[in-house]
Amino acid sequence: MVNGWINLGNPADTAFFFVMGISVTLLMLTTGLMIFFVIRYSRKRNPNAEDIKENLPIEILWTVIPTILVLIIFWVGWKGFTYMRTAPPDAMPVKVIARQWSWTFEYPNGRQDSVLRVPVRKPINLLLTSADVVHSLFIPAYRIKEDCVPGMETHLWFLPDEIGSYDLFCAEYCGVGHSAMITKVEVMPEKAFDAWYTGESKEVVKSGANNVKKRQTEPDAAKLLELKGCLACHSVDGSSKIGPTFKGAFGKKETVILNGKELEIVVDEAFIRETLLEPEKERVNGFPPIMPSQKGLLTDKEIDVIINHLKTL
Repeated sequence: MVNGWINLGNPADTAFFFVMGISVTLLMLTTGLMIFFVIRYSRKRNPNAEDIKENLPIEILWTVIPTILVLIIFWVGWKGFTYMRTAPPDAMPVKVIARQWSWTFEYPNGRQDSVLRVPVRKPINLLLTSADVVHSLFIPAYRIKEDCVPGMETHLWFLPDEIGSYDLFCAEYCGVGHSAMITKVEVMPEKAFDAWYTGESKEVVKSGANNVKKRQTEPDAAKLLELKGCLACHSVDGSSKIGPTFKGAFGKKETVILNGKELEIVVDEAFIRETLLEPEKERVNGFPPIMPSQKGLLTDKEIDVIINHLKTL
């Protein structure tokens, strides 16, 4: 990679420029021959039309050459495809969970983030899935794109070979918030990544024992809202988004749709918990029915943290 742009060592770039080279060459050859024939066989030079019959050598030539080119293009593409689909044995696995409209990246030690942070010159194997609809992870700088499909796991890998920050998009239209489903790939020096990777854990050594286990700190509520994609639809400052704002929501009277009828309720702990797990049971009036259930995606402890945080907004 050269600042995220052309890298002829990248199989995708190699295939692209190989096909482009062939296309430009054929364009120039065809255009040149057209101009030559227009001049050479103009009416002034050839006042009497001539019936030109088949030419076996030329017909063989224009059949054999394209066949060879197609086979070469297939070989270049297959070589690149095989390279991109076969992760090195030492690649770091990172689980990617796509949801409307955010990304969650989960590392082997259990740490999660909404930004894909990776160490430089370390192969990264992305294990992709979706919590709701089909999404598509696309990192233009590394020429990789793969669908995230609900109920199954797809994969791809890349080698971050230059420190920097690179865009990561969803390339599959996934609803009204699709255009905001953007995050970053942060390629970090190895020591900086190691410090971040272990930053939210501390070692607890049992007295008289040699085994060491990791204990995670209390989840940060604001970070949790970002990590779980809540802020893609809900604001915390009162501004308008796809869903109702979190600011001043707790204790507020809301009109909800219950069994097709409007009902006034007070937003309390029970309502928030029920909305997270069964969002369509009681939907706040005036907002589209697009919130996915968080059942299996949020633990009871995380729900408690979110509820307590909403009380403070």
